[in-house]
Amino acid sequence: MPWTTQRVCVAGAGVTGRAVAQALLAEGADVVLVDRTLTAGSPTLAAVEALGARGSDDDLGALVESTLLVVSPGWRPDAPIVQAAASLQIPVVGELDLAWSLQVRRSAHARWLAVTGTNGKTSVVTMTQALLTAAGINAHAVGNVGEPVISAVMAAKAADVLVVEASSFQLHRSTLMQPYASTVLNVAPDHLDWHGSLVNYQRAKAAILERTTGFCLYRREEPISRTLIEQADVHEGCRAIGTTVSVPALGEVGVVDGVIVDRAFEEDRRERAVELATVADIAGGVTEAGPVVANALTAVALARTCGVEATAIQQGLRTWQPQPHRMVMVARTASLVFVDDSKATNTHAAAASLAASDRVVWIAGGLAKGASFDEIVTAHRDRLVGAVVLGEDRELVVAALRRHAPDVPVIDADKPDNSPMDLMRHTVRSAAELAQRAASQGPVTVLLAPACASMDRFRDYHERGELFCAAVAELI
Repeated sequence: MPWTTQRVCVAGAGVTGRAVAQALLAEGADVVLVDRTLTAGSPTLAAVEALGARGSDDDLGALVESTLLVVSPGWRPDAPIVQAAASLQIPVVGELDLAWSLQVRRSAHARWLAVTGTNGKTSVVTMTQALLTAAGINAHAVGNVGEPVISAVMAAKAADVLVVEASSFQLHRSTLMQPYASTVLNVAPDHLDWHGSLVNYQRAKAAILERTTGFCLYRREEPISRTLIEQADVHEGCRAIGTTVSVPALGEVGVVDGVIVDRAFEEDRRERAVELATVADIAGGVTEAGPVVANALTAVALARTCGVEATAIQQGLRTWQPQPHRMVMVARTASLVFVDDSKATNTHAAAASLAASDRVVWIAGGLAKGASFDEIVTAHRDRLVGAVVLGEDRELVVAALRRHAPDVPVIDADKPDNSPMDLMRHTVRSAAELAQRAASQGPVTVLLAPACASMDRFRDYHERGELFCAAVAELI
C-alpha cells in the first residue's frame, strides 16, 4: 500500500514509538503519536514535533480518522485504544511486523536472527553480534536490546544481519516476519499480569518460530524449546538444531571436555565433530555449568547458520563483554562475595543465580508480576543462610520462605518512604549482617537476584543494580 495515503496513529512516544514515526514519515505517511506524556508544552511533545509528526494525549480522538494503529511494546491488548481500533476495524500492528514489511518494500535482504526467551536474550544477542563481527559480517544487535529494529531497517547503510532480541510484548502481534534463524531459549512464568496466563505468554514466545526460513534452534536442557519448534509452521527445508552444555548428539552444538564442538553444520557431521573454541575462551572464563555457557552455545549455533568459522568464533567469544547487572561480582572480602544480578527480574533467572553458589544471603522482592515463589524456595532452600526482602510484593517471598524454609533468617529491609539509595544502603547492610553471622561456617555470597521487577522502588533494574554496587562500595 502507498504510505502517502495512510494516516497512521502510533501508540507510545518512547524510543520505539518515535523510531516508528520517523520511519513512516520518511515513507510519506501522515503520522500522529499518542501518549499521555504528550501534553501542551511538554519536552516529549517538542521531541515528537521536531520529527515532523503530530502529538496528542487524546488517544481515542487521534485514532478515529486513522487507517492504521502501530502499537509500541508494552501496550496491553486490553488498552482502550487497542480495543477501540478493533471496534472501528482499524488494523493494529507492532514494530516487528512493520519493520519487516518496510524491509521487504525496500528490497533489502538483511538476514534476521531472532531470539526470545524468558532469560538470556540480551547475552545471546550481544554474543552473536560479537561472533558475526569477528567474521567481518556487518551485524546489528537490535530490538529489545537497544536500537529499534525499524531504525536498523531504515538505516542508510543496510546491515547484512540483524540479531533481533524480541520480547513477548513485541511478539504478541507478530504475524509477518520471516527470520532466517530463530530460537526460544526458555519459557518460565513471567509477565503473567500482561498476558493473562502462562499459555498466552508461551504462545507469544512461540510466534518467533513461525515462518522461519533456515534454522530453528532449541536447547536440549529446555524441552519446551524443542516442543515449540515441533508445533511451529516453518518453511520447507528449515532445520532444527540443538545445543547442549554436555556432549552433543548428531545435529547439535555442545561441549566435550571443555571444548565447544559442532556436530550440526558440517557436511560430514555424521563422522566427526568440529572443534570451534573452548569454554575458557568465553570472556572472563566461566564454569561449564553456568548459564553463560548455554547462552554462548546458542550464540555459536546462530553464528554457524551464517557460516562463521572457528577462528572468528574463538575471537568473538574472547572479545564479548557481559552486559551490566547480569551475574557480576561486585566485591570480595575474605569471607563474603557480593554479586549483582539485578537483571534477574523473574524466578527463572533468579534460580539460575542461586544455583551458582553454595551458601547465599538472597536479596529478593519487588513487583512479582503474578509469579509464585514456592518452587524457587523449595529448590534452593538448602543454599540459603539468610534472606533480605524489599519491595511491594516482598510478603509473597516471605510467605514462601516461611512455608518451605522456616529456619532461614529473614530481614524485611523495605522502607518505601526512603530514597532509592537509602533503601538499597539499608538492604545491603542488612544482608551483610546476615552473611557475617553465617561466615564462620564458610564463605557466603550476598546475591542481589530479586526475582521481581524493580519499578515499585527504583527507576528500573539498571538503577537497582547501580545502587547495589554503590552501597556495597560504601560498606567495603
